[in-house]
Amino acid sequence: MKKTLVLGASLKSSRFSNLAVNRLLDHDIETEAFGLKNGEIRGVEIKTDFEDFENIHTVTLYVGPKHQSPYVDNLLQLRPKRVIFNPGTENPELYEILENENVEYEVACTLVLLATGQY
Repeated sequence: MKKTLVLGASLKSSRFSNLAVNRLLDHDIETEAFGLKNGEIRGVEIKTDFEDFENIHTVTLYVGPKHQSPYVDNLLQLRPKRVIFNPGTENPELYEILENENVEYEVACTLVLLATGQY
């Protein structure tokens, strides 16, 4: 599997982004995490700076559309192959930007994709 970045990772175990990091690790997917606060989830450092990421295949979003704009340039600089818009992160404006940059996107739930073998 290709390296995945969880954008919007949280240290709170009740958050879906935290669960996503754990499920990705359970599926032996190399995982990176970006969040507002530094920390660690099962050995994965939550970073607050995009400069540390490279060779990201998939970005799975856990940031709502109102808060996505500060991350668009960083996201595009990563040159991912795909972006997954989890429930609550849907953003038609960002879909168009990604299409123009030839980045695939899916409106789906990372947890469901993993659970059903569709990731």
